Amino acid sequence: MMFYQIGDCLKTAAGASEYVIDSFPVAVCDNIRISRSKIVKGKQWRGKQCSMRRYFYGVKVQVLVNRHGIPVEFCFVPGSESDVQALKKLPLAVAAESNICGDSAYTDYTIEDDMKKADLIQLMIQRKSNAKRKDEPWIRFIKQYMRKGIETAFSQIKALFLRKTHAVTFKGFLIKLVMFILGFTLDKLT
Repeated sequence: MMFYQIGDCLKTAAGASEYVIDSFPVAVCDNIRISRSKIVKGKQWRGKQCSMRRYFYGVKVQVLVNRHGIPVEFCFVPGSESDVQALKKLPLAVAAESNICGDSAYTDYTIEDDMKKADLIQLMIQRKSNAKRKDEPWIRFIKQYMRKGIETAFSQIKALFLRKTHAVTFKGFLIKLVMFILGFTLDKLT
């Protein structure tokens, strides 16, 4: 609850601003121990991290950060869930006329159009080479520039993680993840 209050204050103070959305995986256990996992069970928790060319068993953390790299919203989704589906679960309670930048995993033209019509929020998603809606070169540069900050924020959040997060229950595991994200946010604010 404390994190969402801090995030609300940051979003209110910023007004219409730029935000970046992305996700990072957090493994509950190693692949070899999946059959013995007692915290989570099922195929929905097995995800793939394409950038690292590896599978993981755990959750994805969807994070919305402001232009200074401070997280203002986040949610947990099962590892196998795509980023587009997770985008629907995030509240995205930002001011009207804000821009939210994301990578090509968030490509869904109907969501982009709906958010622009209803909330006046522009989703600036990086386009693939075969996309139906092409970007001008200067827009592509802006999207790439905005996205660089979130990767830095993710590496700083992951640096706070312990090498092994010990938890007995799934709720305990998520609480520890929330504490890491909250600690990072408070550290960035000071």
